[in-house]
Amino acid sequence: MKLGILTSHPIQYQAPLFRELARQVDLTVYFAHRQTPESQAEAGIGVAFEWDVDLLSGYQYEFLENAAQSPDTGRFFGCDTPSVRQRIAEGGFDSFLVMGWHLKCFWQAVFACQRTGVPVMVRGDSQLGTPRGRFKQALKRLLYPWILRQFDGLLYVGQRNREYLEHYGARADQLFFAPHCVDNNFFAARAAEDDPVARRQSWGVQPSDRAVLFAGKLVERKRPADLVRALASLRAHGQPVIGVFAGDGPLCDVLASLGQELQVPLIFLGFCNQMALPGIYAAADLLVLPSEGSETWGLVVNEAQACGTPCVVSDACGCAPDLASMAGVGSHYPVGQVAVMADVIHGLLKDVVSRPSAAVLRHIAHYDTLETARGVQLAAKALGQSAT
Repeated sequence: MKLGILTSHPIQYQAPLFRELARQVDLTVYFAHRQTPESQAEAGIGVAFEWDVDLLSGYQYEFLENAAQSPDTGRFFGCDTPSVRQRIAEGGFDSFLVMGWHLKCFWQAVFACQRTGVPVMVRGDSQLGTPRGRFKQALKRLLYPWILRQFDGLLYVGQRNREYLEHYGARADQLFFAPHCVDNNFFAARAAEDDPVARRQSWGVQPSDRAVLFAGKLVERKRPADLVRALASLRAHGQPVIGVFAGDGPLCDVLASLGQELQVPLIFLGFCNQMALPGIYAAADLLVLPSEGSETWGLVVNEAQACGTPCVVSDACGCAPDLASMAGVGSHYPVGQVAVMADVIHGLLKDVVSRPSAAVLRHIAHYDTLETARGVQLAAKALGQSAT
């Protein structure tokens, strides 16, 4: 099978999937944009950086010329790659996958596939819980059914994403499961190599303390202050919990002041690159993701569970029904309800006294690059057969 993929730029979550696919099919990946350390900082992480893991080895790729006047992955016209038409026309692809429809380059690829008779698939993670104004909702009701008809295959990453696609008229024969994933083996292996006791000691965490981790950008939509308030409630009831924040962003000083005000011990690790994260997850007693509905999934939950760490997430997060609905593995609560969050954290901490990481690892194995690659191939094969 010869498969082409167009994505915006090298992304740490996508590279392992591309490598897995390249082991099984003849794959070429096209990138529409070269991201810089400064543009990654502007995207909300708060610091300029390069990823400390290899994003480009193990598969064939090409950076297309981005003809946009102001190149940017955050705007529709920020990725304009006319040359993708020629690549598709001459590529001999059995199927082609675009990683979304929110950029001009993706539509250039879609229309090129339609002209050449190449089945085209799309994979995204949108969910209905993302806040939208009335005008945008009305526009989507009119436009999105047409958009979905332009694709032969719709690859959904989880339950909420499937519901989103069905809401806008996706047909059953278009839908294929290709779960959201990270490189589980990488996170598990790095976590096993780390010393969680030594790491907790380096944080100043006492053996009796329970370390509750937040990993991600310190921004309003992720509601990190909810976690600080929940920890304050737990401490008021005698629970020895502390907060650990792995990430940077505009709310760092605000959270530090709130911790002092509520007398909650907080540890700020700053931005943590990929190589450091597995040890941090493994040293935490659990991860909490309090985000609003703009958190279309929450891949930090995949990362933590790949390290054997259970998770608490708000019910607004896209991953809630898939990754946080099993005792001892993950729990969810109504977004913004701090008192309920505190109760759920308390309950899960009691459940994981013996650290049932085996149950967490068994569950997250269904959301691995191998499973996702299998889903992509099944979709491409089915579409290829229907085309003939």
